[in-house]
Amino acid sequence: MTALDKTLLERVARCIAQPGSASPTGVRTSILKQAASSYGVRPVFEEATVPTGFDPQAAVLFEAVVEAAFLVASCDGFFDEDERLAFESVVAEACDNSVQVSQLDALVKDLWSQLSEDGIEKRTRTIGRTIRRRDHQLEVLRIGALIAHISGGVSEHERSVLEQLARGFDLPGGSVDHALMQAEAALQGAPSAAG
Repeated sequence: MTALDKTLLERVARCIAQPGSASPTGVRTSILKQAASSYGVRPVFEEATVPTGFDPQAAVLFEAVVEAAFLVASCDGFFDEDERLAFESVVAEACDNSVQVSQLDALVKDLWSQLSEDGIEKRTRTIGRTIRRRDHQLEVLRIGALIAHISGGVSEHERSVLEQLARGFDLPGGSVDHALMQAEAALQGAPSAAG
């Protein structure tokens, strides 16, 4: 991610919040937005016994989807404070701000640490083992493709991460191309903040 156009960031966030074409009929929001609603009520203290609406499986899904998007956003090796804040802003807006800024900030810092420790190949394999449903896998690719467009186009590094994710999901050839075309079409059709 390099060029940070606020209007484009808003369009990407709106597109991420919408379900992709692989989503089951009747679904009105993306898996990221759905999982965020549970993640956002995650107890601050692990000992919390009051019912919160927190779903641990939804939290794992949320973290994996955010990690996949993060890997695409940071794959060029340049992920400065402005880009981190822009990434967090897009994710927060795509989730209707149901996840607290402090939670998102902590998650992104953890993801950066895991990436530094494990490397991108291991992280994409981990995501491949975590996200098992085909519709979720296709949605993760779509969200990653949308994130890749933030820089004004999809770089070789970003495409490579999307390809690694597709291999980890054991998706058929052409899945990345389809996700990229879907993202581009969605962004072209997305209304601007003014319209």
